[in-house]
Amino acid sequence: MDISDFIAIGVPIVLILYAILIYNRLVSLKHNVSQAWSNIDVLLKQRHDELPKLVETCRQYMKYEGETLERVMRARTQVAQAQATGNINALGGAETGLRSGLLNLFAVAEDYPELKANEQFQHLQARITGLENAIADRREFYNESVNRNNVRIEQFPDLLIARWLGFGEKELLEFTEEETRDVNLRALFG
Repeated sequence: MDISDFIAIGVPIVLILYAILIYNRLVSLKHNVSQAWSNIDVLLKQRHDELPKLVETCRQYMKYEGETLERVMRARTQVAQAQATGNINALGGAETGLRSGLLNLFAVAEDYPELKANEQFQHLQARITGLENAIADRREFYNESVNRNNVRIEQFPDLLIARWLGFGEKELLEFTEEETRDVNLRALFG
């Protein structure tokens, strides 16, 4: 066996092994994106379950704030619909509405000292605030995973394998301008 035979056999084997390595990395990235989305999904479901309890607790005290409570529940429904369809863009908009509604609800609760003193309200407010923070962290992780995936499938030689095997770009979880703008606390408490 001379060097040309070795090259004729060795080069294709190296290329196949390299293609397998690229494929395995792409699969790993795809599953990281799915896992990151599942983490968000779990937290959204937990928050979805807690919101009716919060609204019901508030309803007992806030007899004249039906519009605020209804806005939170409508936003909750929109988030659930976007989540169920997997529509990342719709989820971003629905999240904006829900966060705005919750901020408004918590601000209005300031006018009800009995509600603020209610142990169940305090627990639910802390629980939902904790879930909001966890969702924000998971959004960051999700977008990082999506970005890694999208960069990798555009890099050479990975893009050859990605296109050939149908690996596609994933959508970032982006938010409306309203969501990223600073909250006007004066307006909420005014």
